[in-house]
Amino acid sequence: MSSRSWQRPPRHLVRDMAEDVVLDMGWGRLVFGQTFTDQRAIVDALRAEETGERDIAMYVRDPQVLVGLAPHELFVDPSYTYRLPLQRYRPPRDRNPDVFVRMVRDRAELDEVNRLYAANGMVRSDPDVMWANHRTRTFTYLVAEDTRTRAIVGTVTGVDHVLAFGDPDEGCSLWCLAADPQAAPRGVGEALVRVLVERYVARGRAMLDLSVLHDNTGAIALYRRLGFHPAPPVVVKRKNPINRPLFSPQPDGLAQLNAYARIIADEALRRGVRVQVTDAPSGEMRLTFGGRSLLTRESLSELTSAVAMSRCDDKRVTRRLLERTGVRVPRAVELGEDPLSDPDGLAAAQRLLDETGPVVVKPARGEQGKGITVGVADAEALRRAVAEAARYCPDVLVEELVAGQDLRVVVIDHEVVAAAVRRPAAVIGTGTDTVEALVRKQSRRREAATHGESRIPLDATTEAVVREAGWAMDDVLPRGRRLEVRRTANLHTGGTIDDVTDDLHPDLVDAAVAASRAIGIPVTGLDFLVPDVSGPEHVVIEANERPGLANHQPRPTAQRFLDLLFPETRTGS
Repeated sequence: MSSRSWQRPPRHLVRDMAEDVVLDMGWGRLVFGQTFTDQRAIVDALRAEETGERDIAMYVRDPQVLVGLAPHELFVDPSYTYRLPLQRYRPPRDRNPDVFVRMVRDRAELDEVNRLYAANGMVRSDPDVMWANHRTRTFTYLVAEDTRTRAIVGTVTGVDHVLAFGDPDEGCSLWCLAADPQAAPRGVGEALVRVLVERYVARGRAMLDLSVLHDNTGAIALYRRLGFHPAPPVVVKRKNPINRPLFSPQPDGLAQLNAYARIIADEALRRGVRVQVTDAPSGEMRLTFGGRSLLTRESLSELTSAVAMSRCDDKRVTRRLLERTGVRVPRAVELGEDPLSDPDGLAAAQRLLDETGPVVVKPARGEQGKGITVGVADAEALRRAVAEAARYCPDVLVEELVAGQDLRVVVIDHEVVAAAVRRPAAVIGTGTDTVEALVRKQSRRREAATHGESRIPLDATTEAVVREAGWAMDDVLPRGRRLEVRRTANLHTGGTIDDVTDDLHPDLVDAAVAASRAIGIPVTGLDFLVPDVSGPEHVVIEANERPGLANHQPRPTAQRFLDLLFPETRTGS
């Protein structure tokens, strides 16, 4: 039946099959086309799609006829169907010791599933619907644990077609395969697929189908390696804002944008704002709606004045403005041009080090963590750190090292939209890999997950941090041992990020808003050091005029940015 979609099956094959079957998945509904006898009923089912969800019609007979009934509403999805005949499945010789796949155990774990969906740009699902589904045998919700940390790092969903509607083909399907782009060890996707396959083999099912976008080359390679092959069924979807990139012509250069510009472009297109990519490598675009047009570079727009931008660019100016407003900043010493030839400045920096303990040395102007040295503890190290900072800017700032978590708070239109704790790049031991091998592997994963925006440098700083922790780069790190390999939590050098927006203390919210007003900037990412995000203690160390909005999904950073640029397109909370 599902292989020969153009033929109507004999009545005796479908007499025990349910009719007009639609399953609610929480993120949208699965419409099983082979259970419908009237194509118009499928159109009506897709028209009932809820706002913000993504319904999928699969196994549709004569999909071209279905789309022809409502060409302005429906389209054939540019995806492939892959099928695994389950009698041909062969289990692996060796299991991945870093991954343990199991069923979801409680409703709270579905929040972790949604976190993984959001991190991969997928539509989030209603936990109540998922939990109700999970309590039936029709649905299978699996999660993958990292056995070294016990963190949930992957998920997949299975649907049993026999239990759903009495499928005479004895089929089943795979949906929503997702892995944590920051923390998943190698092989998470393969482990999830294999366990799901093995569960359906045990039930005696005949085949497992899945749908994958045509350009998802990584997933397609995985499925082919596991024995899947292309199958005839196609997917039909409704033309809605979520699906717009799949059926609507895209602006030239859109595919070349980095993640920080792309999230803004996608939200603009969803609202009907015209997007013209003016320089893809820098993330520059012109956004136009009605009679207004604004130039943006990622989250930096023409609404940010040159003065506000210069205030963020020079960390000395930033701290002076914030201190004047009453926002807490760390103690610091400013060194002018040619700082190594400034004995008075170096003496003041040494006094600060003597009074406060280890200090941070950074260029007064710069970004992405370049030239920053953390934990400078003696006079010789101070001179080396000042020389390193001066390579990037002739003006250098020496600050007291304040212990605490590295907190980034995104403020848009003087309202806190997102907050996240940033953690330095770290590796977790396998018991067999050297530190250097772990760093290389983790860097490749971070680079792939961020489209090249994040990687861990194998440089002198990484070697020094590893050495200070008591290890060498060629040492084998014990299994489960976590080792930080960078001092700073900058995302461009492999750092990771954990959302804490809901846990933010009101005093931190007030400080962030006060800082944005003091600088006079409509969009900013403020860097705090805090002992605890749920407490009031803090210092503000930097303000970024172009924060990466994509780092904070599922918080509505891109939505609030478009609200700021074009308030007339505001669509809701």
